[in-house]
Amino acid sequence: MHDRRQAAAPKGIDKESIVLQITGMTCAACSARIEKGLTRMSGIVMANVNLALETAHVEYLPSEISTQNILDKISQLGYEPRIKNEGEGAVDEDYRQKEIVRLKNKLILSALLTFPLLWSMAKHFSFARFIWVPDLFMNAWFQCLLATPVQFLIGRQFYVSAYKALRNKSANMDVLVALGTSAAYIYSFIFTLIHYRQARPMVVMYYETSTILITFILLGKWLESLVKGRTSEAIKRLMNLQARAAVVIRDGKEISLPIEQVMVGDKLVIKPGEKVPVDGIILEGVSSFDESMITGESMPIMKKIGDPVIGATVNKHGVLQIRATKVGKDTALAQIVKIVEEAQGSKASIQRIADQVSEVFVPIVVTMAVLVFFAWYFFLAPHNLAYALEKLMAVLVIACPCALGLATPTSIMAGSGRAAELGVLFKGGEHLEATQKINTVVLDKTGTITKGKPELTDIISMVTDQKEFIRLVASVEKNSEHPLAETIVERARKKGIDLYPTTKFKASPGYGVQATVAGNELLIGNRKWLNRFEVDFQPAMKQMEQLEQKGKTTILVSINRKYAGIMAVADTIKPSSKKAVRCLQRLGIHVIMITGDNQRSAAAIAQKVGIRHVLAEILPEGKAEEIKKLQAKGRFVAMVGDGMNDAPALATADIGMAMGTGTDIAMETADVTLMRSDLNSVVDAILMSQKTMINIKQNLFWAFAYNSIAIPIAALGFLAPWVAGASMALSSVSVVLNALRLQRVRL
Repeated sequence: MHDRRQAAAPKGIDKESIVLQITGMTCAACSARIEKGLTRMSGIVMANVNLALETAHVEYLPSEISTQNILDKISQLGYEPRIKNEGEGAVDEDYRQKEIVRLKNKLILSALLTFPLLWSMAKHFSFARFIWVPDLFMNAWFQCLLATPVQFLIGRQFYVSAYKALRNKSANMDVLVALGTSAAYIYSFIFTLIHYRQARPMVVMYYETSTILITFILLGKWLESLVKGRTSEAIKRLMNLQARAAVVIRDGKEISLPIEQVMVGDKLVIKPGEKVPVDGIILEGVSSFDESMITGESMPIMKKIGDPVIGATVNKHGVLQIRATKVGKDTALAQIVKIVEEAQGSKASIQRIADQVSEVFVPIVVTMAVLVFFAWYFFLAPHNLAYALEKLMAVLVIACPCALGLATPTSIMAGSGRAAELGVLFKGGEHLEATQKINTVVLDKTGTITKGKPELTDIISMVTDQKEFIRLVASVEKNSEHPLAETIVERARKKGIDLYPTTKFKASPGYGVQATVAGNELLIGNRKWLNRFEVDFQPAMKQMEQLEQKGKTTILVSINRKYAGIMAVADTIKPSSKKAVRCLQRLGIHVIMITGDNQRSAAAIAQKVGIRHVLAEILPEGKAEEIKKLQAKGRFVAMVGDGMNDAPALATADIGMAMGTGTDIAMETADVTLMRSDLNSVVDAILMSQKTMINIKQNLFWAFAYNSIAIPIAALGFLAPWVAGASMALSSVSVVLNALRLQRVRL
């Protein structure tokens, strides 16, 4: 049997996924019904329906089921699905606007027809008897004439939706609305027929109750549509960052083209003050760039020939030529939008509570309403049909589970959107939820605490002159991709030193490298590496210790298995690191630094930023093991790294946070991508998660409390049906408005 959300795909079989836009959902029961209907089908791996976004993300096995089968199933359940186009955005804005206009028009017409009936209610209350009411408004046939189009034309959507739900052996909010308003209308119509000769029958009519209920529900839906649209503002703002056109050099001429026609490899001209149209590499010119809209970095960043530029950032000054490297859906901005969309469309595990309740909620409420009716009719107000009917209507209407269904997704949408604006990208609602549980943060040193751009500070040669020493070492290191190797090679190039060809190059991650250069065997690396080849470097120990105590990383060099010298490299600490570590510690989070560097250098760096616990000389694969040890002690661990050799640890941690610029957005192993290379983003991620979860819990509390308190009040006869309708409508709006507060969060 399939799990309601996800079933494991058979090994070796590729699965595919689609995102659908679904119209016609009214409450949590609707989204739960679609999920249940889909996951019961053979070939469906996972179905996740988001009520707030009106979308469904479905994973399926194409060998067993087609997309048309999926669409047909949703249509059979009574909803209108369509496949979302790539790049369309989180919400179909055209549909959203049309729906708002449609609801507004129906609301206005319903209000105009309801107003005379509302006016006539003045005669029902002693405190309002002084209000003049035209005799026509009290005529039963006139009231029937006004109520009928409201009930069956304007309210047709409730009947259609209720019918489809019941036909599929389910029940939703519209079942409650249709039952409640129909009871009021039919009761009134029967007594209108019985007393058709009397212009003002003696019995109480409920035409105004049914019409006011429908009007209030439409008002709630209209307000809900308005405020729900605001929860996707982050997506809209991100998509609006994109330039609409680009100046491209083709056949030696500058031509303006729509952004969609730019191709990889094109040369583009960017003038001062213009947005960069696509991701690229600078070919000519020097300028500073405002990247705040992508990375959240407030200070402009200077870039020169060969540096990457990110689409949607602003060229502050200088005319530039760039070569397009990523266009369309591959750009950093498109990837950001995609990640935010996926996060907003996913579910947090806390939502399962609401889903489970909503599945059985409507049948329970209907049963309760019937029991309330019989209790009043036979015991509390014997044989008073009108009074018992009024209580039944109040219970049916007040109990609609709209707020329950919106409580979690609206907060996830608003929270993940605001986080994206702060440069923090959560890859799913489950990660947004889990981040607030973090009690231990493990920080990689290079590129995370430090800038990751080391400088060669000391060169000590024991066997040859310094220039030749650099030449030999750089000749070996040119084959390595390690940041320290790049630093040594860069120094050689700056000094104009030609490098030797190398043979038999071998790299051992976490230890060092080995190669043959100009007939000599060179070993370059740490203590463990030279010890492996039994090289005696004792004469260098004192110098090494002195350098390492200053926070420098030492690199030992051996020529033909004899100690030949030392190179020392220093990496600068990021200005924000100390403040961020202090903020994490104030939040009660245990901060650990992990590095492959030696103990002395690591301790010196850790001391400068205020970290007390250091794990040094840890190989890349060993980092994941250290994470597991912390988890075994009951710690909920976040690993923060640069996404390179930290990948195993990022994947092992409860929450993996990858640091980098917008071009690193597609890191697969991380649960959270930090757009700024700034440790303060880790603090922002945790605080945003905490605030979002508080918001979700507030929404769920009030949604549950609303029904828990309101249903008994209605059952005891203290709530008129029209008041119940207004309260139900406003409860949904209040939940969405509370979620919107997250969009104004300041960290």
